Amino acid sequence: MEFIKKLFLPITATINYIQNHFKAMLFLLLLVLIYAPASEKEFTLNNLQKISLIGPIMNADEVVTQIDKAANNSAIKGILFTIDSPGGAVAPSVEIAYAIKRAKTKKPVVVYAKGTIASGSYYASIWADKIIANPGSMVGSIGVIMQGADLSGIMNKIGVKSQVVKAGKYKQLGTPDRQWTPYEVKELNKVISNTYDMFTQDVADARGLNIQKRDTYANAHIFTASQAKDVGLIDALGVEYDAKNTLIALSGVTNPTWNKEDKFDKLMKKLAASSAVVLNTYFPTLVLK
Repeated sequence: MEFIKKLFLPITATINYIQNHFKAMLFLLLLVLIYAPASEKEFTLNNLQKISLIGPIMNADEVVTQIDKAANNSAIKGILFTIDSPGGAVAPSVEIAYAIKRAKTKKPVVVYAKGTIASGSYYASIWADKIIANPGSMVGSIGVIMQGADLSGIMNKIGVKSQVVKAGKYKQLGTPDRQWTPYEVKELNKVISNTYDMFTQDVADARGLNIQKRDTYANAHIFTASQAKDVGLIDALGVEYDAKNTLIALSGVTNPTWNKEDKFDKLMKKLAASSAVVLNTYFPTLVLK
């Protein structure tokens, strides 16, 4: 009997191990199925990087990190920056613009406007080697705005009053519990005008346009793709296929291999963009628009 037990010991030990570690083995199997490459092609390192900017610009950290990482990766020979965004806050839009400017010194960068490239998202793209827009896209809206709700009427109806202790004449700028005073509006206009000057000057420098004629291409005008090309805001009309081929030609790669964006990350970006729209509706922010 003991002899039989020893004879089948390897088999029984294996069965016992599987039973005792079934959950762990199942978890490892799922990981393999999820992350294992579908084909040999997935083992090939990509030499062209596609980075997307979708929705309002409220935070630039992730996009800037992607641009800088691609710019510093010697395996990447070119960057395609696809945009479908109505714009957003000033500072993050400038962050992206200067990340593109840094990347351009190391490798070609092509911007493709797949839907809307306006205001802050246009600012973000100005330093690219080429800007190509879908014929059906909207371009421009080079301007600056700050808006907020006046909730004083609603507050009076429900019997709510605000109480403020402050130091500094302009400390209540932009608060929604009352109508803004003339001197507050004047102070805000000072900020708006200076930001607009910065925006239009950077566009003129990046695109080789005459700053003295900024009313023709800026002034918050909204253009179709063909109109934007006529005033010098973009370089060509085309679809993503054309933008990719332009980058391939500029980068000189003979066997173009593109990265693939994670579907879950793409979904999370869209959810974050939707949340940003809701927040911006109720809380005033200096916006390129």
